[in-house]
Amino acid sequence: MELRYLTSFLAIAEELHFGRAAARLHLAQPSLSQQLQRLERDIGVELVARTSHEVRLTAAGRAFEVEARRLLDATQRAVTVAREAASGRTGMISIGFNYPAGQRVLQPTLLRLAADYPGVSTTLWEARSGPQLSALTEGRLDVALVFAGPPSAQLRSQRVATIPLVAVVSRRHPWSARAEVPFRELADQPCVLFRREQSPAMHDAILAAADRCGIALTVSDEVDDSGATGIVVTTKPVVGFASAARGAHPPGHGLSAVRLVDPVPTVGMYAVWRPDPQPVVSAFLDCLEAAGPFVDRPPAAAATRPDPAGA
Repeated sequence: MELRYLTSFLAIAEELHFGRAAARLHLAQPSLSQQLQRLERDIGVELVARTSHEVRLTAAGRAFEVEARRLLDATQRAVTVAREAASGRTGMISIGFNYPAGQRVLQPTLLRLAADYPGVSTTLWEARSGPQLSALTEGRLDVALVFAGPPSAQLRSQRVATIPLVAVVSRRHPWSARAEVPFRELADQPCVLFRREQSPAMHDAILAAADRCGIALTVSDEVDDSGATGIVVTTKPVVGFASAARGAHPPGHGLSAVRLVDPVPTVGMYAVWRPDPQPVVSAFLDCLEAAGPFVDRPPAAAATRPDPAGA
């Protein structure tokens, strides 16, 4: 059964006149009659009774009209949904993000996405950079908002922002009353770092800043979790590290964020995705670009008490 036969039948059902129905469909009347005959032959029942004086639907025709209209409406909806999905206007996107991305990047981007693409749904997963990139490679994420570019040539990336890093100390630490500290003074301080596999870019940025200063950091502890960093910093005379976004939102954990200068260690934040993205991913990336630029600055004063360092 061809859909055009249904369209022709519905025109006849509405007009109850073959001439008007044919004109409406821009068909010759004999062609319209042939389509009706083929439809009735396919179904095996008479749908339209026609005499020289009238055209009327049979009982079967009236019943068929209702379902035929539903079928054509459903077909049109399917076409619309397919076209919107192909254009990125509908669909589902899974987005990974780290803490700074959640504070600076994600909200304005999702507001733009909701305004421009209201048919797009999102799932969000907050995680550090390493786990996000693993999930992206395995196909469990569509886009990752992470520190540093992709670890593989098989992934694509776009730089989103440059994020300063700050020192995190206990309020009992001598640095807690200082607005800023030259990076070279870390030569005399034991430090706690994230394990590199959790946030390679943050780990490497701190060590690179130490190299530029000509100092070697004393790493007394390595941790996998931001909460563990906070525990170590509050129980030992050590220095941890955080993004400026962490330092700008103090939840009251008894910690202080202190700006690091000369040099200011920074990490790049990137959007990373797989090649040949689905249209909905391209739509998200367009909204990400439109929502920017994104700026992150170190906290203004040493009194800030951030959540423990994280990536």
